[in-house]
Amino acid sequence: MTTVLVVDDEKALVRALRINLAAHGYDVLAAHDGASALRVAATGKPDVVLLDLGLPDLDGTTVIEGLRGWNRVPIIVLSARTDSSDKVRALDAGADDYVTKPFGMDELLARLRAAIRRSGVAESDEPRVQTASFSVDLAAKQVYRGEEAVHLTPTEWGILEVLVRNRGRLVPRQQLLREVWGPGYPAENHYLRVYLAQLRRKLEPDPRNPRHLRTEAGMGYRFDV
Repeated sequence: MTTVLVVDDEKALVRALRINLAAHGYDVLAAHDGASALRVAATGKPDVVLLDLGLPDLDGTTVIEGLRGWNRVPIIVLSARTDSSDKVRALDAGADDYVTKPFGMDELLARLRAAIRRSGVAESDEPRVQTASFSVDLAAKQVYRGEEAVHLTPTEWGILEVLVRNRGRLVPRQQLLREVWGPGYPAENHYLRVYLAQLRRKLEPDPRNPRHLRTEAGMGYRFDV
C-alpha cells in the first residue's frame, strides 16, 4: 500500500484528506507542524508527501530542504499562496509539484499518481548517519562528535552531504565539483583537496589516515561509516 504523509495545520483538512485518500487505497500519516513532519517522514517512510507551506513552526520550504537533505520522496505542495515567487521558492527547494488551495480531489489524486509514477521507489535512507567517530544529521544539516556540534562551512557541508548520501559508493571528482560548486568548475580538483583536508581535521580521529573520508586515487572520494 502506498503511504502518503499529509502535513497541514488545518486539522479539518487533514481529516478530510485522510478519509478520501484511505477510500482510494492509500495509507495516510499526518503531521500538523514542520518538526513533526520531519520526524514522521523519518520513522514512517512515506512514498509521497503532501505539504502546506504555512505551518506554525517552520516555513514549508524549510521542511522541503530538511527532507531533501536525505530523501528523494516526491513532495506535492498544497498551499493557498498564489504568488509565483512562493511557487518558485518551493520548487527550487525541492518540491515536485504545487497545487493551489482550494483544489479538487480528482486533480489531487491524479497528481499523486503522477508523482509516484515518476519517482518509482522512494529512498529509505535514514536521516541520521552514525559512524564510529561522528554522526551526520542530514535533515538538520548538522554534524556531531558525541553530543558536541561541529561547525562546518557551507562548502564543507556541501561536500560531506554529497558523500554521505552516496555512502559506500565512489563519488567521482567531477560529480563533487558539479554538485557543490556548479557546472563552471569541472577541473578545480585542488578545491577538493583543500576542503577534504579541512573536513578530515574536523572529523577524523587521525586525519593523516582517514577512516571515513577516503580518497580513491585518480578517481574521487568515498564515505565509509
